[in-house]
Amino acid sequence: MTPTRRTVLLAATTAALTAAPPAAAAPDRDRPERNPARTAPPLQPYAAYWFPDSLPSGTPEEGVTWRSLRSWRADQDPDLAFNAATVPLARRFTPAPANATARAGQARIQSLVSFAPTSANPSQGSPTADYYALTHWAYIDELVFWGGSSGEGLILAPNAPIVDAAHRHGVPVLGTVFLPPAAYGGQLQWTRDLVQRDAAGRHPLAERLVAVAEAYGFDGWFVNAETGGGDAALGAAMLSFLRELRQRATAKGKRVTWYDAMTIDGTVSWQGALDERNRAFYQTADAMFLDFRWTPARLASSGEEAERLGRSRYELWAGVDVEANGWNTRPDWDAIVPAGRPHTTSIGFYRPEWTRNHLPQDRRTPADFHAADDRFWTGASGDPSRPDPAAPWRAPAVSVADRSTVTSVPFATVFNTGHGLRWYERGAVTSPDPWNHLGLQDLLPSRRWVVRTGGRPPAVGFDFADAWHGGSSLLVDGALDAPVTVDLYATRLPVTAGTVVELTHRTDAGRVDLELAVATADPAGPGEPWPYTFVPVGELLPESGTGGWLRTAVPLPGGAGTVRAIGVRLTAARGPVRWRLGRLAVRALAPGAPAAPTALRITAARGGDLRFAWHRPARGPVRHYTLHRVLPDGTRRFLGGTCQHAWFAGGLEPEQGERSARFELRAVGELYTSSEPVTVTHTW
Repeated sequence: MTPTRRTVLLAATTAALTAAPPAAAAPDRDRPERNPARTAPPLQPYAAYWFPDSLPSGTPEEGVTWRSLRSWRADQDPDLAFNAATVPLARRFTPAPANATARAGQARIQSLVSFAPTSANPSQGSPTADYYALTHWAYIDELVFWGGSSGEGLILAPNAPIVDAAHRHGVPVLGTVFLPPAAYGGQLQWTRDLVQRDAAGRHPLAERLVAVAEAYGFDGWFVNAETGGGDAALGAAMLSFLRELRQRATAKGKRVTWYDAMTIDGTVSWQGALDERNRAFYQTADAMFLDFRWTPARLASSGEEAERLGRSRYELWAGVDVEANGWNTRPDWDAIVPAGRPHTTSIGFYRPEWTRNHLPQDRRTPADFHAADDRFWTGASGDPSRPDPAAPWRAPAVSVADRSTVTSVPFATVFNTGHGLRWYERGAVTSPDPWNHLGLQDLLPSRRWVVRTGGRPPAVGFDFADAWHGGSSLLVDGALDAPVTVDLYATRLPVTAGTVVELTHRTDAGRVDLELAVATADPAGPGEPWPYTFVPVGELLPESGTGGWLRTAVPLPGGAGTVRAIGVRLTAARGPVRWRLGRLAVRALAPGAPAAPTALRITAARGGDLRFAWHRPARGPVRHYTLHRVLPDGTRRFLGGTCQHAWFAGGLEPEQGERSARFELRAVGELYTSSEPVTVTHTW
């Protein structure tokens, strides 16, 4: 990877990197963390990052803490409860592709994403909606939590909210081990630290990396060794380290991806291919990211070499650098995913968060971001059933089949994307503040947006101006001069005669007749429509709360079986129409609430900063938890939600005349029913 691709990632540590690289410090077993300017650790928990062992000389920048991974222990990690993901990795299935050009079982997609700077990256979201709220998980097979710098730390564990959202959609998440080029402060000592052996000949940091992934709940490591100056002995040590890391990772259900940089002779020489200089590393890892220097001939020979070695050619990620130009990037798509023959390799996107970063500061609303992100993943048509294979930007939906994890009942969604301008509950605003927390993201429609109509297609998308719950709802806006069918979910839902679909919706303009679209069979082929049965929506009941939302429960036709797809059909009785869907749920029984969490307590307090902790309920699955503050007038203000069993609330202040604050915690079930609250008070 060439140095120019590091500029955005390393901007936060420019001052540290403009000076001559500091000499490596000797390992300090008694003082694994160093920040002399700080008298007490902050209560705000942050995503974790480390150096392998020895720390830089000098003093870290304000807000940066230097830590040694070799000195890390789970039972001594004060922030573990905030950083440990809780959502297991879901199993996926592949429905018939949305179009005739997308293929199942061939090219896959890896995304290397820098969600935030290495340091000062809050563990559980932050009070802004301006965030890379990735939602197109259906096309991704591996997410790499990218980052690292010589001024902060080189080994990054992903935030729990990112892991929870990815796992809900069936996507494994890898942390990053980044040994930077010397031009960016890289020191060969850090490479030697990583691959060091103990007296028994083992690699202690291989064990430690797997222990971190186990404790934090993510899925393995992306190893990127780009510090030059090594020799054959160091290359052999790296291969030995990687072999032990892979063995330990495999035993725990984790994986390891190698980046094409260091070669077997210990030097750094990006090959842009699978060849004799990196073959041993590829054979030792689960997959390899090929540097951007690939050519069509090198890529073709790499795929052939992988198969000669008894491996899948799709375990090679062909690097496509979109950091600077996004969908204006012009790789040779026919070299990776040709239209007329099998795909050559998989695709490795470097920094697709360009869809957020390229937007001007005054146009980074959630709606602006999702419009850009949809164009990147779906294409300019905005409909994966109508892609343009001849477009210069070959969006993933053109070539790669989408996947789904909607396979069990009960299932519910409020179309929450994981960020918003406000927080809503039952149609009422319970916090007026912007927020982001990907762990609260729903299972979202994978095909955004397949719209079938004989008239003008309406605009369909996530809307942040109003919601039934969370931060967003699904909005259909247009003339509706002919009936409109919107695909929502490809599913494998086992249903019985008593299964119903609940819809919570509202018509803001016009008048519309609503039907539930249900398919119990697959399409006739790729690109063909689902064979829906349309069920008229019956009696509409006003929902409690505010906002004019209506609810209806629609019995599924046909009795027991498997539902393969769910959508809606809208016919305008009077137009134009603005119709929004706030909640969709599939259930067999009347929704019950989970049991309440237990042992709610405040574990630390400093001024208006509080740390909360609790235990999970004794029974019932829990989707997430919500924490509210009860104000003196009895109103409840939403403070945050999380899948973890701990929460940090910062900057709280007493209300006028308030001597103590009361907080309520609830468990939220899969159908968005809430438990009874448990409470705790804090004296100001």
